[in-house]
Amino acid sequence: MVTIRIPTPLRPYVGGSREVTAEAGTVHSVLASLVERYPDLKRHLFNDTGKLRSFVNVYLGDEDVRHLQGFETPVPDGAELSIVPSVAGGSASVAWAREGEDEGDDEAQRLSNAEIRRYSRHLIMPEVGMKGQKKLKAGSVLLVGAGGLGSPAAMYLAAAGVGRIGIVDFDTVSESNLQRQIIHGQSAVGKPKLESAKARLLDINPFIHVDTFEEPLTSHNALRVFADYDVIVDGTDNFPTRYLVNDACVLLGKPNVYGSIFRFEGQASVFWAERGPCYRCLYPEPPPPGLVPSCAEGGVLGVLPGVIGVIQATEAVKLITGIGEPLVGRLLLYDALDMRFRELKLRKDPDCPICGDHRAIHELIDYEAFCGMPAIDPDSAGQSAARPDVPEITVTELRDRIAAGLPGATLIDVREPQEWEIAHLPAARLIPKGELPSRLGELSQTDEILVHCRSGVRSADAVLFLRQMGFRKVKNVKGGILAWAREVDPSVPVY
Repeated sequence: MVTIRIPTPLRPYVGGSREVTAEAGTVHSVLASLVERYPDLKRHLFNDTGKLRSFVNVYLGDEDVRHLQGFETPVPDGAELSIVPSVAGGSASVAWAREGEDEGDDEAQRLSNAEIRRYSRHLIMPEVGMKGQKKLKAGSVLLVGAGGLGSPAAMYLAAAGVGRIGIVDFDTVSESNLQRQIIHGQSAVGKPKLESAKARLLDINPFIHVDTFEEPLTSHNALRVFADYDVIVDGTDNFPTRYLVNDACVLLGKPNVYGSIFRFEGQASVFWAERGPCYRCLYPEPPPPGLVPSCAEGGVLGVLPGVIGVIQATEAVKLITGIGEPLVGRLLLYDALDMRFRELKLRKDPDCPICGDHRAIHELIDYEAFCGMPAIDPDSAGQSAARPDVPEITVTELRDRIAAGLPGATLIDVREPQEWEIAHLPAARLIPKGELPSRLGELSQTDEILVHCRSGVRSADAVLFLRQMGFRKVKNVKGGILAWAREVDPSVPVY
């Protein structure tokens, strides 16, 4: 038998199992057996033509099957097959790129007596020493995001003595951030994240310089913002920005210290096209909009970004000082529930459109159009973007309909059961979005169907799906339960 490891986002489609077994054979036969047993999994692994989706990788042991014999790769008895989908986190001045060179003893890099006291535990390590600490002081790191990943990464980089730290963010601190974004505190709620982060970093280490960029990272400003930094740390939470960070790093020749998180699982790597693969080599294309849940939809264990963010900080320190072996060409997977780390090999794709043999991308593109989704996830922000293709009903109209007994209508909630336990609307029926295809029989096409979720994003997707399935009288509850709490019943808890 073969063991197939199922990642967290796909477990709902295999009954919640972390791993399943199948008869040995080829990769093709094993996957065919898997989707035959779990039909709801098929659309997440294969497109309409039956081809494995480009944002899903399959590993036999630690080898990507694409670099073996593809779908015809034999999978022997006792082997382990891993499904690794994408998750919805250098220049000449980088020391690792110039190992062996003598940077000299510039006056600006000298350490004061106060700095020597502060960094003493580094200075007595032969791998770091005075030379390495001076490199850190002369080094610079840009963090894209001051959230779950950026918080621990920034704090440890500041404590380590990285002389210049830049942060790109334009969000404000909310209470829901505090469960994992440890750079912020209760007193910062409602304030810009950059203001809170800068104050905390300078409190940790007054000998560093902190740059802030309170603006969305876009194709128009990324190259300018990245230009003056040695290492870029990707702490993003959406696919458009993740591809933007990757492409900007490739075009500028800078290392991209990557991290992503979801529920209990995290990934980390260093994408550096001059030394190995880039992010597009691993995931050539993003998943379709709505197929991969966001952290706002699926949740994240509060300590998980701490683990991955510290790994990112560690990689940045190694790159600047030139010590150790960076995660170039390696993908580190972390499972907090099993407390297990696994490492998979990554290879450069010769057909990669930006770092391959025949480059097709020579400048930054429209990444929201490329990914088919906005860079700012409305559900994460608690907002519901207008969808002209989705009929809507307001929460005040819904309140009146519920008061009248919902004649001729059914109200369904497409959130997850744990969200339902936090708060739910009267008269609603819970049918999680992922279960909707298998529970259509519970709905009548003669009734009007009103659909709601947290903010109106997932429910809008559900409305479109129901209309594709032949339901004509379907409406989205605009703003979801957050709008209900805001406009109808303030006693309803928000999350």
